[in-house]
Amino acid sequence: MTTQNQQTNLAFFKNALKRSLPNAQAVSLAVILIASFALIYYLSALLMPVFTAIVIAYLLDGLVDKAERQGLPRLVAVWLVFSGFMACLVFLLFYLIPIVSQQTVELVQNIPNIIDKAQHEIMRLPQVYPNQISEYKIQQILFAVQKELLTYGQSILSLSAASVLGLVSALIYLFLVPMMVFFFLKDKQLFMTWFLQFMPRERHLTVRVWQEVDTQIGNYVRGKITEVFILWLVSYATYASLGLNYAMLLAVLMGLSVIIPYIGATLVTFPVLIVAYIQFGISSDEFMYVLIAYAIIQALDAVILIPVLFSEAVNLHAVAIIVAILFFGGLWGFWGVFFAIPLATVVKAVLTAWPRLGDDG
Repeated sequence: MTTQNQQTNLAFFKNALKRSLPNAQAVSLAVILIASFALIYYLSALLMPVFTAIVIAYLLDGLVDKAERQGLPRLVAVWLVFSGFMACLVFLLFYLIPIVSQQTVELVQNIPNIIDKAQHEIMRLPQVYPNQISEYKIQQILFAVQKELLTYGQSILSLSAASVLGLVSALIYLFLVPMMVFFFLKDKQLFMTWFLQFMPRERHLTVRVWQEVDTQIGNYVRGKITEVFILWLVSYATYASLGLNYAMLLAVLMGLSVIIPYIGATLVTFPVLIVAYIQFGISSDEFMYVLIAYAIIQALDAVILIPVLFSEAVNLHAVAIIVAILFFGGLWGFWGVFFAIPLATVVKAVLTAWPRLGDDG
């Protein structure tokens, strides 16, 4: 009787294991995912230039493939796309970043004036609402804020000691990353052949998951880059026409804010409104124009740009996006936040394919 029960339990365990891991391909896929995650997690600090070059080459490879389909040889297509990439990099380094840096310095230097004006407005609150707000409480809050700002400023100054090392690292990146991007594009087939020799022969499941991930990530990244570019241009043209200070800096922040869905749009609201308030005053027509223009830009982004650009991209729930940002951002900082949605796409593609594993022999 005991033997029969043991055989029944063993059969149940085997069936359960077979349902969760139906074939060797599922095991291979799991091993590949775990190994890739461990490699990126533990070696990201050492091999970040390599990972960065791989990501950029992957993004540019779609343009190379399109050029090849138009009849251009692979090498010519690579040179054209790489030249465009270098032109964008030169524009970023020698035009956009200096302007944004200059406006950032000006804004930081203007912070004392911003604080003084904010204090003046806040100290009026006890007079307007004497029963709800006391002057003593306001002074306590302002003292705490000033203390935090002082601590934050000291921490920034302490980081300046490492600025030389950061500059050296940036120069190394600027030399190594473009060079590796070119060779990854030029010798793509060579690298793929070398990589595939370490893959199992039966890899239909892995290929299927990769094709789904590749399609979704490609749609997402192309749409996101286009959204950033459009939002930056529209915001800069709008703020410059309204005479708003730090127009380029605020426009860049507007463009970059879409990288972090929901959270970015909320965070970028404060610098735009603060700059408009300090420059024009809250009761002026110019402040209202900036407020209306900002609201229109955000509305057009949500109503027109996102549905058009991401109609074929991955459809993730808002909670899933926020969880992905928190999780991957906690692991890899800025780059984890930047690639949170593509990484979440990988997870979704695997989970979508997993119930169909039994279809593979």
